[in-house]
Amino acid sequence: MSNIANILWVDDEIDSLKSQILFLENKGYQVSALTNGHDALEYLKDNIVDVVLLDESMPGITGLETLAGIKALHQHMPVVMVTKNEAEDVMEDAIGSQITDYLIKPVNPNQVLLSLKKIIDNKRLVAERTTTAYQQDFRNLFMALSSNPDYNEWMDIYKKLVFWEMEMGKSDSPEMQEVLSTQKSEANTEFSKFISRHYEDWVHPRSTESPIMSHTLFRFKVAPHITGDKPLFFILIDNLRFDQWKAIQPVFSESFRVLEEETFYSILPTSTQYSRNAIFAGMLPVDIEKRFSQQWKNDDEEGGKNLYEEEFLAAQLKQLRLGDMRFSYTKVTNHQDGQMLVNSIHNMMDYQLNVIVYNFVDMLSHARTEMEVLKELASDETSYRSIAASWFEHSPLHQALKKLAGKDVRLIVATDHGSVRVKTPHKVIGDKQTTTNLRYKHGRNLNYDANDVLAFRDPSAAGLPRPNVNSSYIFAKGDGYLCYPNNYNHFANYYRNTFQHGGISLEEMIVPVVRMVSK
Repeated sequence: MSNIANILWVDDEIDSLKSQILFLENKGYQVSALTNGHDALEYLKDNIVDVVLLDESMPGITGLETLAGIKALHQHMPVVMVTKNEAEDVMEDAIGSQITDYLIKPVNPNQVLLSLKKIIDNKRLVAERTTTAYQQDFRNLFMALSSNPDYNEWMDIYKKLVFWEMEMGKSDSPEMQEVLSTQKSEANTEFSKFISRHYEDWVHPRSTESPIMSHTLFRFKVAPHITGDKPLFFILIDNLRFDQWKAIQPVFSESFRVLEEETFYSILPTSTQYSRNAIFAGMLPVDIEKRFSQQWKNDDEEGGKNLYEEEFLAAQLKQLRLGDMRFSYTKVTNHQDGQMLVNSIHNMMDYQLNVIVYNFVDMLSHARTEMEVLKELASDETSYRSIAASWFEHSPLHQALKKLAGKDVRLIVATDHGSVRVKTPHKVIGDKQTTTNLRYKHGRNLNYDANDVLAFRDPSAAGLPRPNVNSSYIFAKGDGYLCYPNNYNHFANYYRNTFQHGGISLEEMIVPVVRMVSK
């Protein structure tokens, strides 16, 4: 240990523990010993202690009474209860009073040492082990990136990078975090090349196999689980990245058991208007425009771009020969909608399929760009995940799902696209009809550096409608974002380190679809 930890051991038979105390002192701990709860509480008023080892059965005030006094003085003080009493009610009282660990006498020195290490040294030991394990896996990831991965292997690479990113959050090693960040950036560079080579073949499959994408998600990952015996809830949380799913998964796991955790590919542009309409229509945007010409709106047209999802879904269900099935469709875009969902979710048990579209994470992403306070709260990937997890835990969506706990339901959670933290501005010149999106643009006279973007001069090659004659699309790669030359420095600085979507990155394109059942 780098710093000496101070231990207070309280036991009315403290003399019998001298050999144990000596053992701990030889391991580098500073141990103070007292024989009753009154003295312990007086001692803790004036002395700094890292952990209290507390006997449960003592004359005067009991260990549980002493524990209550300790928590009143220092709410977060780690306390290890050491007792001969194996009675279940005593254990439950101690656990309910938020003890940190529970040891049954007689304890051997190594048991006590292990408990102290878990409490005091846990963070350091986990950090050291995480750093070592990532160093060992670094080469495996490097080799995977160098071996021309296919679309399945790219999903595995991204999941592994997310795993290490979340594990590295437990580490205090900025150097290793920087190494991981660099490796992730290199992965995104290679991924952008991969998408540039294969995307057109995916949306126009000939002989090549294509992954499950937005427009095939419902057909392959939702429809097969619609049955008559129990209701299916398909919950689409807008703009939910895979790492954010991993952050909220523990809350889901309280009530639901994960059967299948997979990823799929969002179509381009990785934005709600395109990818979410594609999910519900079961079609690429170019085909949605042809079949639903009145409902489809291009970026430069007035009106809402996602107003007809329920109509698109009904048409897809009919195409899948599920047209006679009763389904519900609920979209939540504000807190009032969320409360209505909480109040009405029990009525949805009568439907075979219940679709719930929840818009919070996308609002968070856009609000973070505009609000200085959120830029502080979500300054990096870790805090962005943390805010998403905190939102979900206290959200109406979580309240509604808790009402389903214990009921016999199926649950599929997915998203339409993710987002990426942008850092590198690229200049783009266009006419007045050019769209304003930061991660993709379409227009008639776009001027750009071909190295910065993936360009489709023929939008139909990417499965996209042609808004105007001679319109072409460009998509930013990796952490790039597209700025006009006018007032370039202002916009480059304003949007740097904000979370955006619409372009090509692992974070935007490889997104979760998770199947669960109630416990």
